[in-house]
Amino acid sequence: MTGAAKLRVACVGAGYFSQFHYGSWARMEGAEAVAACDRDLTLATATGLTAYKDVAEMLAAERPDLLDIILPPASHAQVIRTALAAGVKWMICQKPFCRDLAEAEAITLEAEAAGAKIIVHENFRFQPWYRAIKRAVEDGVVGQVQQVTFRLRPGDGQGADAYLDRQPYFQTMPRLLIHETGVHVVDTFRYLLGDAVSVYADLRRMNPVIAGEDAGFVLFEHPDGVRAVFDGNRNLDHKADNLRRTMGEALVEGTDGTLSLHGDGRVTLRKFGSDDDAVLLPADTWEGFGGDCVHALQSHVVGAMRTGTPLENEARDYLYVVRAEAAIYASAETGARQVVSTT
Repeated sequence: MTGAAKLRVACVGAGYFSQFHYGSWARMEGAEAVAACDRDLTLATATGLTAYKDVAEMLAAERPDLLDIILPPASHAQVIRTALAAGVKWMICQKPFCRDLAEAEAITLEAEAAGAKIIVHENFRFQPWYRAIKRAVEDGVVGQVQQVTFRLRPGDGQGADAYLDRQPYFQTMPRLLIHETGVHVVDTFRYLLGDAVSVYADLRRMNPVIAGEDAGFVLFEHPDGVRAVFDGNRNLDHKADNLRRTMGEALVEGTDGTLSLHGDGRVTLRKFGSDDDAVLLPADTWEGFGGDCVHALQSHVVGAMRTGTPLENEARDYLYVVRAEAAIYASAETGARQVVSTT
């Protein structure tokens, strides 16, 4: 799909997180958002785009090149099927991808049969600090990586009003920490280390007003003997002026040194045996979400549409993350290590 004309983008969903999608499309080279759809027409109208309440009506009227689905997982399958019926060939779909593995697999097959591409909006791997860490690891600055740790500490999970000001449906999700948030880390770990072979999980609920788990530990077995630990607790915080910038802190530890991700977005390197830290990536100054990772992801998709560059996180590839999520919950329920299925 090449040429000088801008790609036409239609969006469905106008809730809290959609502001970052619409803001990104407004400054996107080579593409423009032309319409917004939400069951609350007032929210769709507030985007400043042509507003619709019905997805099928919007797709028939606007005939977009790309549909951006900015909805919770319970709505994904229905909207994707509506888009496939309308002949849409390119979609970005927010994570978590569909309600469960069975639904995600079914939707992936249906999209492939229709010749359509779905790219899951998994934005953590597009955050500038993880791109910098990936480059540093590939350049060998820490030697042989032995373990990685991420401590999720957004500090938004305490009390009866937890999540209500931003994403109130979090309170009623039967699975929260891993299904909604931990999948970011599953995908980031695979981006840095390759697919995990197995997982072991200990999950728990700390805030009694919510339905799902909000804290826990997950141990990942990655190739070449590397171990990764996800230590998540939505009730606790970390040192940061903006707790949602990095959502926590990370360590990448190797035989020649340690990379540290700080709450301000800095990435530092401490060489083995040294007391000194070198700054590899300075503190983030972007006021929006996650180092402008939404724009980075959307730009990645637009670039692929226009020039054919390889895509990250197409639905078929992303099914690994959904399978890993299923294995994590199975481990938490059984108390046993679980192998992550490859099919």
